[in-house]
Amino acid sequence: MWFVKRKNSWILFVLFILICIAIPLFHIMKTKWNENNHHTTIPVGYTDDASQLNLTKIDSIIPVSEDPEEMIKQLREVIHYAKKYHLKISIAGARHSMGGHTMSKDGLVLNMLPYKHMHLDTVTNVLTIGAGALWRDAIHYLDGYNKSIAVMQAFSSFSIGGSISVNGHGWQANSGPIASSVISFTLMNVEGQILTCSRDQNTELFHLVLGGYGLFGIVLDVSLQVVENIPLTYHYLRLSPEHYVESYKKFVLDNPRINMAFGRLRISDKFFLEEATLTFFEKGNDKIELLREQADKKIESRRLVFRSSVNSEYGKRLRWNLETGLNNILKNQVFSRNDLLNDDVSLIENRDSLSTDLLQEYFIPERNFNHFIEGIKPILKRTSIDLLNITIRAVNRDRDSFMHYAKEDVFGFVFLFNQRKTKEQEEEMKILTNQIFDEVIKNEGTFYLPYRLHIDQTKMRKAYPQATSFFEQKLKYDPDEIFSNKFYEHYK
Repeated sequence: MWFVKRKNSWILFVLFILICIAIPLFHIMKTKWNENNHHTTIPVGYTDDASQLNLTKIDSIIPVSEDPEEMIKQLREVIHYAKKYHLKISIAGARHSMGGHTMSKDGLVLNMLPYKHMHLDTVTNVLTIGAGALWRDAIHYLDGYNKSIAVMQAFSSFSIGGSISVNGHGWQANSGPIASSVISFTLMNVEGQILTCSRDQNTELFHLVLGGYGLFGIVLDVSLQVVENIPLTYHYLRLSPEHYVESYKKFVLDNPRINMAFGRLRISDKFFLEEATLTFFEKGNDKIELLREQADKKIESRRLVFRSSVNSEYGKRLRWNLETGLNNILKNQVFSRNDLLNDDVSLIENRDSLSTDLLQEYFIPERNFNHFIEGIKPILKRTSIDLLNITIRAVNRDRDSFMHYAKEDVFGFVFLFNQRKTKEQEEEMKILTNQIFDEVIKNEGTFYLPYRLHIDQTKMRKAYPQATSFFEQKLKYDPDEIFSNKFYEHYK
């Protein structure tokens, strides 16, 4: 009798384990089966951006030459052509902006991606790189010198020129936006002249172009400060959002050995915005273990776990549990800095052609961190737009960009939403964005400009009072408005 009971207990235990594995596995695989993998084809004579909501008729897309001399000649011809036929010029790289920043109706689009040469000065640790290069190109190149990008965004699939034009920021600890690492750049202006812009040369243009959305000319070559590709040890905390700021100060700011850091908020209905994680990487002396995601299966598994959270409370809880479990496993493991930087946006790729993923970001001063979270809770709970993620990144005050979003040290709240491609959801997203923006202004914050144009001119100037002067400077340097895009046309 005792033996039978023990045997039955083991059978029940095994069945329990199998069910615990089978249910989440089935949920994740169901996500895979339901994906239609249909890629929207952009018609000839049109272009779009990462939003998949900006299909725009254009005159033509012009890939630039990869040869510097040929490209300069080509660009001068394009500018002359645009002036002659009264066309607008927009500048595009990897096209990850979402508000029509790389296009203007019936205009010309410069595809800068072919221009991606690079050279490292090993004495000054300055990388000079073509604006069309992707960050992953730079990372692979710098690997050979055991060097690393000083400041860059979370994904390496963005272009250098694009990141300069939006003045992106990353998760490098105690750091400002990308502008802080820019030594200089060359710019072709509306007259076809090539100007070197730095903190000492053409200073006004230097500040305007960093975060200037391609409105003052064409960025050609960028000189960036680089750092050592050091080994970094993984650390992780689970905590209440109420204690996030004090924990960030204690574990990140007060430890000069911390090199990179970011946080996340829990977004499942259960414990909504009531739990957080803080992940940070400490400089160590250990030998770097090559823990790169070399297998496509690992990347695909991570993508499917992320996608399985779309419109699914179970999926959101599962993802949180799997990610926090993985964080515990990774504790104290060592990565190279370049490996951490070299993530591709394909890790979260949406393969459902009926919906699109949209980013928003808001920058909040430390003193209002918790007030902002409490303010957005009821707003996010009411909406039918599906919230997929909130990441937190600290950004130091920006002293370089004219259109600065970090006018003091701030925390950036990066929201990722999944939106259906319908008029109803687009209208609801516009309402949601404005409701969040109102909370941002209450909390003395700003919003990031590379995303959907749902904020009107008046509200935008509440966050960016310098905008009027910015657009006046635009007309000073480009009086005929040859360089243009939907962002400019919406806010000017």
